[in-house]
Amino acid sequence: MVDVAVMGAGSWGTTLAKVFADAGNPVRLWARRGEQAERIQTTRENSDYLPGLVLPENITAGDDAAATLDGADIVVLAVPSQTLRVNLAEWRDLIAPQATLLSLAKGIERESHKRMSEVITEVAQVPEERVAVLSGPNLAREIAAGQPAATVIACTDVTRAQLVQAAVATGYFRPYTNPDVIGCEIGGACKNVIALACGMATGQGLGENTLATIITRGLAEITRLGVAAGAQEKTFSGLAGLGDLVATCSSPLSRNRTFGERMGRGDTVEEAQHATRGQVAEGVISSISVRELAHEHGVEMPITEAVHAVCHQGVSVDEMIRALMGRSRKAE
Repeated sequence: MVDVAVMGAGSWGTTLAKVFADAGNPVRLWARRGEQAERIQTTRENSDYLPGLVLPENITAGDDAAATLDGADIVVLAVPSQTLRVNLAEWRDLIAPQATLLSLAKGIERESHKRMSEVITEVAQVPEERVAVLSGPNLAREIAAGQPAATVIACTDVTRAQLVQAAVATGYFRPYTNPDVIGCEIGGACKNVIALACGMATGQGLGENTLATIITRGLAEITRLGVAAGAQEKTFSGLAGLGDLVATCSSPLSRNRTFGERMGRGDTVEEAQHATRGQVAEGVISSISVRELAHEHGVEMPITEAVHAVCHQGVSVDEMIRALMGRSRKAE
């Protein structure tokens, strides 16, 4: 049993708080808004993100970051990737000296092109072996409902990865360890972009052949970027690569896929955002930083380029599909 602090009460942060609690750990859940924290504490439900889900009694919710972080053995960072830096700067002096920092954010930082673990080590001023990453085919609503799922805990310190693994394992949630932090983070950031492309194709009324093609060729370009960035190629055939990609590209519970589907039906980014409770899908932002990172490494990522063109350059989905299909023919 370890003390767990979860910083962020969105759907994924709340779900992981429940998993850690179901595994027998005392969990403190931090919410930015005091009224949300009080509602979670009194009703045992996060009605904003997971309505109808009853949270275990060993979860305590609050909006005081210092109280939430006090003495925590594992600090779960469950805020969006593009706000991680500013949030962590406020929290770093409150984190216990030997605590493990577990990142849930999936993205590449817009300005620096750093992975989330790199942002954490820089801002919190901790060695990389104190930072772990959780990634895999993990749709929050299904896991919150106790449906069986697996995940990956990536950390360069095997002992620390095993500590997190033991703390988060339940009868419905099976964690594996992996030392390849780079691969898990590249896979997690890029799959959101590919999911947008799958959603766009679905919105156009295209079928399973098209989706299988996008997923397969998407995995190929993710792998190229990952290997160029120093990842192990085999990571991309596992849970944090192919597994996460398939789940995010296939499920209507995936915000990126749903967002892309609306754009495939003709919505602009702004219209799709309005239809999804004012939230921009992570892949819209990630398409910028992933594309720029690919250029830095000299890696060809045609699907990412196409998604970026639709989201940020005014290209229509029809034009995107024609451009992809019209690329020069070559060996697979």
